Amino acid sequence: MKSRKLLMIPGPIEFESEVMQCMAVPTPSHVSPGFIDLFANSLKLMKEVWKCPSGQAFIVAGTGTLAMDMAAVNLIETGDKALVISTGYFGLRYAEILKRYGAQVDILEAEVGNIVPLELIEQQLKSKSYKLLTFTHVDTSTAVLNDAKSIGALGKKYNVLTILDGVCSVAGEEIKQEDWGIDVVLTASQKAIGVPPGLALLVASKNAMQTFEQRTSPVANYYGDWTNWLPIMKAYENRQASYFGTPAVNLVIALEKSLQLILKEGLDSRFDRHRRAGKAMRAAIKALGLDLLSKNEQVSANTLSAPLYPNLMDTASFLKAVNQEGVILAGGLLPQLKNSYFRIGHMGSVNKNDLLATVGAIESALKNNGYSHELGLGTAQILKHF
Repeated sequence: MKSRKLLMIPGPIEFESEVMQCMAVPTPSHVSPGFIDLFANSLKLMKEVWKCPSGQAFIVAGTGTLAMDMAAVNLIETGDKALVISTGYFGLRYAEILKRYGAQVDILEAEVGNIVPLELIEQQLKSKSYKLLTFTHVDTSTAVLNDAKSIGALGKKYNVLTILDGVCSVAGEEIKQEDWGIDVVLTASQKAIGVPPGLALLVASKNAMQTFEQRTSPVANYYGDWTNWLPIMKAYENRQASYFGTPAVNLVIALEKSLQLILKEGLDSRFDRHRRAGKAMRAAIKALGLDLLSKNEQVSANTLSAPLYPNLMDTASFLKAVNQEGVILAGGLLPQLKNSYFRIGHMGSVNKNDLLATVGAIESALKNNGYSHELGLGTAQILKHF
């Protein structure tokens, strides 16, 4: 396996071997008794990982963007007012999704690398009656972490439905959906959930489902309509065969396995491991004299980091040099800063050896591209934190 490179981007991630083995299982029928039981168990395990025992889980073949789309289209009707809290690229994407379905959208946009202060969010909620509030828990473009618990509390206070885009946070950052009063928490399979790309995953609260059931207009997206998907989820939960669209069978098999592994590790232990990984990576980057896009520790995600390049660094040469060291990193995503920073994913099954290899590759690539620093300062921080 020496020719295989270590994938340290913000998704897809490195997957557990037991999960990958599920992808090689001969594909069963989606209505076979064994698969029905497995699908039912996956729905149940999702609610345990999301910490939302009374919620409705959905597993649909698609991407994180589909999960965003589904949450929006099923809860919004033309003319409804929505507030988007944006901390980067994906907050602005949510605003565009909501506009497609006729929502009147206001955006509170954070300074790059920071969050929107809670007092500004509350001020905006006081100024207008909103039906829906969306926010990105961890924006993959900026590595910024929002205060999900506090935003959920504001949603409850002002009787606003809340959607948490957890594509880069679910199973990596602490989430207690039901306790925090968040109406929809969504994600994609290829991030901290630890399954190859191809599944849109979300859990909706009783409040969200009631709002959906009280709609007065048809859902404006056929594939994403809960009218079509809810009977399927209910049927699987009741160990019955049903069909609307063929599920991604092997991915669902892999999902059950990954959810089992997540719960076996224990959510508190898993969140702590991600916190240590995040702190270790940030400390390593700073030890090398590099700055981070996130403004401070309080708003820094634990699932990925976004270091700024040194001045005058040839960004393409740097990423190529890291690749030659056997590690794959991601470039910047924000259009206005695309060549100013790079991104490191450290979520899911990430361990000390992965972090050491990654920082070692970064140190070598910096050195080979003319950046002056003492080799070993970054890797020493990883060892210190682990």
